[in-house]
Amino acid sequence: MTALISPSTLTDAESRLGAVTFPEQRPKRKKKARLAEAPRPATVTLVVPALNEERNIGWVLERVPSCVTEIVLVDGFSSDRTVAVARQTRPDIVVTTQRGRGKGAALRTGFETATGDYIVAIDADGSMEPAEISRYVAMLDEGFDLVKGSRFMDGGGTTDISRLRAAGNFSLLGLANRFYGCQFTELCYGYMALRRDVLPRLQLTADGFEIETQIVANAVVAGLRIAEVASFEAPRRSGESNLRTFRDGSRVLREILRARKRDLSDPLAQPLTSVPRRFGRRGSPVPEPAAATAGSDQGLGGQSLG
Repeated sequence: MTALISPSTLTDAESRLGAVTFPEQRPKRKKKARLAEAPRPATVTLVVPALNEERNIGWVLERVPSCVTEIVLVDGFSSDRTVAVARQTRPDIVVTTQRGRGKGAALRTGFETATGDYIVAIDADGSMEPAEISRYVAMLDEGFDLVKGSRFMDGGGTTDISRLRAAGNFSLLGLANRFYGCQFTELCYGYMALRRDVLPRLQLTADGFEIETQIVANAVVAGLRIAEVASFEAPRRSGESNLRTFRDGSRVLREILRARKRDLSDPLAQPLTSVPRRFGRRGSPVPEPAAATAGSDQGLGGQSLG
């Protein structure tokens, strides 16, 4: 039987007689510092205002891309099966009833309910392609605060606008660009996305369709980073729109005139220079809106107007 003997007690002769020695203790190596963990992907909430859209809401929800982590359906007191169809299509959907009346009230309710880092707003009538959501998210990932869809830039288009509405849209757009020193290609379009943490700076109050203009105008006044992305608008899949050209156009005009008088600037904000200055406010110390056209991999197109 071989004895285990501490090496400190052995002579050279004894170590040659077959005694087993303990290996010398080596200093422990320090563990390598763990690699920095990659930042988690931003969470995305899709807000869908809906009023009697039972024939359309399923089509929209079935096409929501995987980057969306939460869907909030804002029900505008529907008298049909809109909510039932939505829950059947997406059992994980969050349903809330809007406070107040009008699209603006619905969006504000949805924004308050949303929990994602990013919020995307889309109509429930099937006129907007949910697959485009990834474009908006990509621009928010680039550092923009607000990303607004445009039907009138390269890669965008529409088959759902009358000559009268187009004339009114371009007139209001031209007025807004002159008032705010911007170069936007779109104003009255509800497909947009924003960072949830900028909502307090927007101070949204609009109840009707003018909410879309208020979001953009207040974002410019607040000095937020804004981008435009190409979007295609198809006719609503079923039913009739609640938009009224003259009534809602006059509300948009009032909003353009009022927003420039608001003080929404952030006294703690620092001027940024890393974002392309392509579209937007001239002479502003904050980054101007940039534009992103549809990539060839997105497979979306349409008749470009303007």
